[in-house]
Amino acid sequence: MRRALTTLATSVVLLLLLAPAALAVENDGRGIYGATDDKVVTEAGFILVIFFPTFALLASLLQRHLERRKDARKAAHHAASPTRWRGGW
Repeated sequence: MRRALTTLATSVVLLLLLAPAALAVENDGRGIYGATDDKVVTEAGFILVIFFPTFALLASLLQRHLERRKDARKAAHHAASPTRWRGGW
């Protein structure tokens, strides 16, 4: 319950702080960045095209590394266990 109240309070404070920037009253609706043209939008698109495949690659490499660590740990545990308990009936 305490975590929920803290999260709610933090969210309300952030919304109140960021609302003026979202409304963009001071700069004729251009937002925080300013005026955008085709070049800015194209460069932002290129950044997204580069970011998402790179993120997927890095997440896959991390997952592979963690799976190998888990498999090695399982193999080490299996090798260290007593031989008389390995069988079934």
